[in-house]
Amino acid sequence: MLKNYWYAVEFGEAVKDTPTQVRVFDQDLVLYRDSRGQVVCHSDICIHRGGSLAGGRVKDDCVVCPYHGWEFDSSGACRKIPANREGLPVPKKARVDTYPVVERYGYVFVFLGDLPEAERPPIPVLPLLEPVTEARATDNRIITGEFHWNANYERVIENGVDAAHAPFVHSTSFGNPDKPVIEDFELHETMVGDHLTSALYTVFLEPPDPKGIWKVIAKKNAERPPIETGNGIFFPNVTFLQVKLPLGTMTLFTAVVPVDEHHSISKWTMCRDFFTQPWAVTLLRADKDSRKRTMKIFYEDQPTVEGQRPELIPFDLSAELQVKSDAVQLSYRRWRQAAIDRGWGIDEHLVADRRYEGARVIPSPTRREHPELANAWVLKEMEAKEGRRARARAQQPPAQPTQPGRPQGAAQ
Repeated sequence: MLKNYWYAVEFGEAVKDTPTQVRVFDQDLVLYRDSRGQVVCHSDICIHRGGSLAGGRVKDDCVVCPYHGWEFDSSGACRKIPANREGLPVPKKARVDTYPVVERYGYVFVFLGDLPEAERPPIPVLPLLEPVTEARATDNRIITGEFHWNANYERVIENGVDAAHAPFVHSTSFGNPDKPVIEDFELHETMVGDHLTSALYTVFLEPPDPKGIWKVIAKKNAERPPIETGNGIFFPNVTFLQVKLPLGTMTLFTAVVPVDEHHSISKWTMCRDFFTQPWAVTLLRADKDSRKRTMKIFYEDQPTVEGQRPELIPFDLSAELQVKSDAVQLSYRRWRQAAIDRGWGIDEHLVADRRYEGARVIPSPTRREHPELANAWVLKEMEAKEGRRARARAQQPPAQPTQPGRPQGAAQ
């Protein structure tokens, strides 16, 4: 798992003024809205007896633990312990980790990490969608939905950015098994400072032969031009698909939520610039048809993605054979390795063994921004694992002085 990124973890409309639990990287988070309508995100572990704050309620902008009624404010500090007699101070250690939140494009983005604001990678800029709280795109009709996978989120992400599988996995819908060639394409990678924020490309896919009534009315031997298709990823977890159809353009953004090592949820937002009129929505049932077609794609992908082995993407690029059409997947894997080399990777074993080793949490910015609170944390933070470069430096033997007149490395 990678920390120090903005993850889209939920639809904004799903978060109310009552606590709701979201699991990300096998970590339980609690989301709720305060009196101003702002989303607050805490670690969902009460530091008293491990109660789930998501099972409680919101009172005076504090989330109240359902077990003993402890009240935690938006900063994570406990403001009240009902069992304490009046005048008894609340201990400094009575606090939970709180993570920065931004609502944009209809999603709740949570910063899972401890970097100060000035050092954080930016939230990705999603084209077409307007950078406001709700999902909004000019002259487009928008519908949303979600799909659950028994698969690691990285496998789901790579599947979502892969054009070469369409002729085979989607041969009954939009893929053309008779024309599987992916022409050479240029991968466009966007950097903001020293952070890679997106990797996008465009290809032209041959459409399949028309079926049903469309086959009857299609002109015999009529030329059907290739379909321009945009694809790629906005790091860390939003994939992009844009298809320019004869009727208009369909754009699909999918936030792939990493629930745990073997489960993920695709929270998708589909925009279309055709059949947007009320009569089309009502008479043609355009929204229902769009939802059905979108879900069909996920159902077609499901057996293949859930059947991949190993279940987790290897860290060694040579562990799977790469070809030219895998450029965006390779970009993703290089981005992942760069994050680990920064020290932003967290050992998965610390997540899996929490039942026996005690609860650990992703460290929040407060831990670094307020050094006076260094000892005021009950729950241990998950430690970053060393990146490949750091390990290589540590394992490299010290350089030996060379003998006069003998080049370094020469045979003795």
